[in-house]
Amino acid sequence: HELEATAFHRQQRSDFEKSAASASGGEQNEEARTKEPETDVGQNERMEGESLMADYSSSTLTDDYLERAKHIPLRLSLTDRRLLRLLEAALNVSEYTDRVDVVSYRSKHHRINQQLRDMCSILCGLVVAQNYKKGKELIEGKEFKDNVEFFQDVFEIGRRHKILNPEKMRSEYGKLLYMLMDSQLGEVQNLLEFKCVRDLRTVYSLLAERGATGVLEDQLIGIATEEIKVGSRTRYEIQNDIRKKEKAREMIARKYASRQISKDEILNCLYSIGDNNSYLLYNRDPIDKMIGFLNTYFKPDEYEESFSLAITGGVGGARLSHSHKRQYTFVLQSLTLWREISHDMYKLWHLAESDILAERNRYTLADTGQGLNRIQRAPSVYNCVHGIISRCQRRIGSWVGSSVVHLGDHNVPNALMFIDKYTQVPKILSPIVLVIEYIGNDLDPAISEYIDRAFGGKESLVKLILSDFFRHGFDGSGADNFFDAGSCIDGRLTSAWNWCSKLEKKAYFPVFKLAGFDNFENF
Repeated sequence: HELEATAFHRQQRSDFEKSAASASGGEQNEEARTKEPETDVGQNERMEGESLMADYSSSTLTDDYLERAKHIPLRLSLTDRRLLRLLEAALNVSEYTDRVDVVSYRSKHHRINQQLRDMCSILCGLVVAQNYKKGKELIEGKEFKDNVEFFQDVFEIGRRHKILNPEKMRSEYGKLLYMLMDSQLGEVQNLLEFKCVRDLRTVYSLLAERGATGVLEDQLIGIATEEIKVGSRTRYEIQNDIRKKEKAREMIARKYASRQISKDEILNCLYSIGDNNSYLLYNRDPIDKMIGFLNTYFKPDEYEESFSLAITGGVGGARLSHSHKRQYTFVLQSLTLWREISHDMYKLWHLAESDILAERNRYTLADTGQGLNRIQRAPSVYNCVHGIISRCQRRIGSWVGSSVVHLGDHNVPNALMFIDKYTQVPKILSPIVLVIEYIGNDLDPAISEYIDRAFGGKESLVKLILSDFFRHGFDGSGADNFFDAGSCIDGRLTSAWNWCSKLEKKAYFPVFKLAGFDNFENF
């Protein structure tokens, strides 16, 4: 981001110097100077656009930005962030779920109503504390229902912020979503006299409202929103890509700006799509790398005896029995499934909220073995996941194990739990990828000597780590029955968690520590 900012300010300074030089050239040939540059500018922009497209990878152009934008939340503005701080402060002191999700003979609807009104009171009080004039306008002589737009905006901003930043609002988001879930009950709405929920503001909703959906079909949108990868590239190459990206953004913003939508609003939409691409880089790419490691170091029809992927039920904690070829396919399809889920995470999250906040989708409070949880159906998420599974089956050509999706039962009580589970996948795989890449670097001679003596060299160590993970990270372990774990869709992730819990006992764990590993949360 610092490199992008530097390049952007450098471009601004260059444009300012050019405009100053042209202004000092006198006032001769006024008509020629007002007409000819417009033609030149149009030709230059067209030539620059063609030049940018010539250097751009055509594979990225096939991405359906029009469909993706329907589920990409808008980046928060400065005003939005002020309201977000109010919401976070209010949720931090709230005991909503402790008061509502309990077994009691008192009317639950009245408890919900009281807690929601307490939350609205806290928000109003914080507004007064932040800005007395605005707070006075908000509450003086008014009831809560008179400020319905304010409350809807605050709650929507919190939801949007969480999707854009999955690592934020860890405890507050659950309270917020459960509170809004309860506010959708008809009995509660009658008591509150207003609705707390409104649709999420997305890139597509803004552009469609302003008649500028052409932005999403522009040929330069891929360049304007792509994530710039550093890797081993030179500083000149990175700076060159940043200049192209900024140029593409400016060209799109100038092209589609109108009375209905400003240039800054278009840029904000492009930045929001860029945020989604950044999310994919750090959450989907580790899965792509693990698939690459599987294809590089292992083959389905041949294997080294020491690094076979075969597993036998009851041996080493495994609960499945697979040959090398069958386990290879099982791992490949599991990683491919995780990859597709991560790719569509914004869409799944959007659908999850629509299921949770649906007015007629009621829940039941039950003990799932991990305390009281809200069990609720999630038809939109369920259908989307099955669509992803079908896509993976067509791509791989075969399917090993069960295709059962646990959703709305004691394993995955509701859509919120489903989203929480699959946002953990990059946290499991990223440390493994970074350790494998660390081993491939030029290491300190003492560390290289230790690896040679203990593991027989770098390649043997890499194969040992990968084969152990591909065997016991996908062996059906992690539960005492095949319904909770095994080969089902969620059971594969349960096995991977189980492998993570045993990492400290592995012979190669010192190598993880040498690579900087502390835990799967903060590596």
